[in-house]
Amino acid sequence: MTPERFQRITALLDKRQPDLTVCMEQVHKTHNLSAIIRTADAIGIHNIHAIYTTESRWLSGGRASGSQKWVKVTEQPDTKTAIERFQRQGMQVLATNLSDRAIDFREIDYTKPTALVLGQERDGISEQALEMADHHIVVPMYGMVESLNVSVAGALIMYEAQRQRLEAGLYDTPRISDNIRHQMLFEGGHPIYAELCARTNTPYPPLDESGQIAVPNDWYQTLKQRYAELPADAKSRRVDFTHTDHVFELDPASMTDTCN
Repeated sequence: MTPERFQRITALLDKRQPDLTVCMEQVHKTHNLSAIIRTADAIGIHNIHAIYTTESRWLSGGRASGSQKWVKVTEQPDTKTAIERFQRQGMQVLATNLSDRAIDFREIDYTKPTALVLGQERDGISEQALEMADHHIVVPMYGMVESLNVSVAGALIMYEAQRQRLEAGLYDTPRISDNIRHQMLFEGGHPIYAELCARTNTPYPPLDESGQIAVPNDWYQTLKQRYAELPADAKSRRVDFTHTDHVFELDPASMTDTCN
């Protein structure tokens, strides 16, 4: 990892907001998924959540311009489980929905731990989510259209959260845990070795103060040997990072060059 890349990744991690997240409930169109992830990255959101009832998994490489490498996506089994998880973490749960109890999204205090639930493109948010949400919020509209695209509405709300948090100084001090910082530094600064570790179930190695891998030389040989001993089907192109339930694409040529 070059000093410049280390500085850039460190600056990114210093602004991450671990107590601000988005939950996409049955959002399935690729352009919306990608746009939401790109916005989350720009805002400084570290982890977002997705709820699906189909096998329509998403985000092929490049569709979010690389943002999916910096925003971890955790799949939740259902709406109730997801919202209960947020509530156990002390988060207020917001549902975008035009209802009698809906308030202007700018009236919410986003400096509190917050989970924003965005609904499916056609049917909107489920009744389960609406019942469990602490607040219903709406983006005021004065034209003929009745609703905004889900990624557009999400972007407006996330940027309001960013504005409030900037004013409150929540971006001034690093807030993510040391474990998450180490994980993202390693994956972002040493992507090939991160792939190898994931394939061989090898713990990530320690990094020194400049982000370089701080291990004896035999660690590299051991890692390559573990990879060489894997069965052919374990050397496929897709790697599932189990700590995030997120799938990354890998160029086979880069792996071959690394392991020779």
